[in-house]
Amino acid sequence: MTARVAARLIALVPAAGGGSRFGGTAPKQYAPLAGQPLLAHTLDRLRDALDLHGTAIAIASDDLRYDREIGVRDGVTVLRCGGSTRSDTVRNALKALAGTCRDDDWILVHDAARPCVPRDALARLVARVDNDAVGGLLAVPVADTLKRGDGDVDAPRVVRTEDRAALWQAQTPQMFRYGVLARALVHPAASECTDEAQAVEALGLSPLLVRGSQANLKVTFPDDLGLAAAILASQATEENRQ
Repeated sequence: MTARVAARLIALVPAAGGGSRFGGTAPKQYAPLAGQPLLAHTLDRLRDALDLHGTAIAIASDDLRYDREIGVRDGVTVLRCGGSTRSDTVRNALKALAGTCRDDDWILVHDAARPCVPRDALARLVARVDNDAVGGLLAVPVADTLKRGDGDVDAPRVVRTEDRAALWQAQTPQMFRYGVLARALVHPAASECTDEAQAVEALGLSPLLVRGSQANLKVTFPDDLGLAAAILASQATEENRQ
């Protein structure tokens, strides 16, 4: 009888976006944060917190900054396969990894702009999802009251208050088997999906929700960099105390 080969954990970081909402002259993944590019912090966090078989980073084909600002890193494979949308980029990356990934390998997709994801949240996700039949994602229960607007751009008014009882705000990482994720991202609905979990849902599957953290900030606007720096400093202080 042939022994079953253990599934490997591979991180995939889509970083091909131009950061149009962020503004500035460079994509936000290269914005300076606490002495190094934002993307470097994200890669460091994944490397230091997880037992990874490897990391793949998907960047735009014409990205000239990566080599200069991030450079060669042990265990990191650079894929110049960025698409026009996130789902395109992740799908292209999975195709590029097809020769090296097995269907049962875990792919952990994480936003390049989430450098502060706590180590314990990463460990919790991997532990909870490892034996799950579908896979799952970090998320936090919605705490604020939600109002639905009427769509008026200039002076929107409340149509109704939404029930938040079972609502969660999705974060990353999102962790699925290579085979499941590859199948989800070629589904016709994938082009309209804003994260990997939504694409997996389109297959009729229900991803596991694993409690994340409010510290898992996604840097979207320049002002977010100050908050991210404060979170990183606080996390470093806490780690030094342990």
